[in-house]
Amino acid sequence: MALLESMTHGLLIVKSMVLSWMFLPLAIWSAVSSGGLLRLVAAPFRGGYFVKELAKIEEAPAGLGRIHFLATDSGDAVLLESEGRFALVDAAEDSANPKNAPSLAFDGFEHYVADYVKRVAGGRLDFVIGTHAHSDHIGGFDTIILDPEITVDRAYLKVYVDKNKHKYERDWDNQEMYDDMVNACEARGVEMIQDHLNRMEIMLGNMKLTLFNGADHNYRDENSNTLGVLLECGGKRAFLAGDINNIEGGENRLAKEIGGRLDLLKAAHHGYEGSNAMAFLARLRPRDAVFTNSADSSIHFTVRNRFVAISDSKLMTTGRFGGILAVFGENILDYYTIGEYPSGIGGVNVEYR
Repeated sequence: MALLESMTHGLLIVKSMVLSWMFLPLAIWSAVSSGGLLRLVAAPFRGGYFVKELAKIEEAPAGLGRIHFLATDSGDAVLLESEGRFALVDAAEDSANPKNAPSLAFDGFEHYVADYVKRVAGGRLDFVIGTHAHSDHIGGFDTIILDPEITVDRAYLKVYVDKNKHKYERDWDNQEMYDDMVNACEARGVEMIQDHLNRMEIMLGNMKLTLFNGADHNYRDENSNTLGVLLECGGKRAFLAGDINNIEGGENRLAKEIGGRLDLLKAAHHGYEGSNAMAFLARLRPRDAVFTNSADSSIHFTVRNRFVAISDSKLMTTGRFGGILAVFGENILDYYTIGEYPSGIGGVNVEYR
């Protein structure tokens, strides 16, 4: 049985590669025409690929909208802000281990994310979005939603269907994390929106959000179920790619639907290999990229090289800066270091730099 599961997963990876290679000519043309090959050669002489310094958050203007990429190791917690309105996309890993499995024992960040929401957003969220049922994305939501000092109006979360998942997925705590979030919403009277999410548009102050990939929840790989979030504000476009990959053709499909060049991409799946295919990047050609990961060195070198080849992007990792603040102005997108490094179980202790 283990051999069969391994072979099945291997075939899915091969399928993903085939789907990506279909667009290889486009990717090569994009890399060559934009000078990407020259940038790869020149990178060691210009100090590498990743941004090393950012201005402090205290220097950031109010802007038309803001994206707070929190430093939560290799998990996602992204606070959106515009005109005094706030929303949270994912809530990072939590400390719970409902299956009591050693492989699922993680240091969570749920209390840090909750604290940040209370300090920055005053504990008021117009809505939350759970991109997919993995604990490093929705694990912290039950803590945040149940916090008496935090109010959430609505929650967008695709229905989770555990029986369709590969066995390696069912061995994780996807179902438990999903149930915890749903039960927390029910306990606090939070409106849940779970159907017809594909192409759904939501306004948050000056910021327009469009949800993608919400039409099907039956993919056997849960990362393929990821909701992507397109943000448009001040004439700029950013896309939060969650953990999308190309095993089920998701990256190819999303790239076509999104259309047009991106100013900012939250790189898919924390910069791990298996996501951010060349064809995906060639279509979207992001000017800048943020990786939600603990360190620059955690980004797979093939992923890094694809970004450099496709576009002369600013590559930024949340772990280096203790979180990154992106600020939308009129046709401007600037970046600042948040400078907070949570540590300890539940992210209780916060060190400020």
